[in-house]
Amino acid sequence: MIGMLRGTVALKIPPSLILDVNGVGYKVSVTTHLLSRATMGEALTLFTYTHVRDDTLELYGFISAEDLRLFELLISVSGVGCKSALGVLSIGSRSEIANAVITGNVGFFMAVPRLGKKNGQKIIIELKNKLGGTDDLNLAEGESSEMLEAIAALQTVGFSPREAEVAIHKVSKDGMETEELVRLALKALGK
Repeated sequence: MIGMLRGTVALKIPPSLILDVNGVGYKVSVTTHLLSRATMGEALTLFTYTHVRDDTLELYGFISAEDLRLFELLISVSGVGCKSALGVLSIGSRSEIANAVITGNVGFFMAVPRLGKKNGQKIIIELKNKLGGTDDLNLAEGESSEMLEAIAALQTVGFSPREAEVAIHKVSKDGMETEELVRLALKALGK
């Protein structure tokens, strides 16, 4: 299967890009955010998921391997197809999606066309532990929602629940916003 493509943007045909890879044009479905950001002739590397059905071969492309991993987690949920999963990634960042799963925010997923409330609930139920639900973090009572969100954000970029928890506790001070916690924790983890 095709795991990665590196080429130039030859054409934009919503919801897809045609990526010219050494003279071969690959049609790759992408998020609306990536589609709006990509410019003609721009060099682009996409991590891809190859979806094969009896009558179709489709490519779905993502800027980061973490986005691809989240896409694969979403399509592992019964009733969630590739187009719906791409829709979820189009309405929010990895940290926003993880936060919606962890906090049980069904409304976030209902914003995706054709996904519906039942599938939104399935996503939350099936992915809560995979995205590091707060039950797995063994946090003491009284943790702020900002700390929980920051821990979830660190997990979505590849840190283990334990690494994320330790880093957040190391840098946290009363009244800190989620973004500041994540930024400081990333600095601490980078040492």
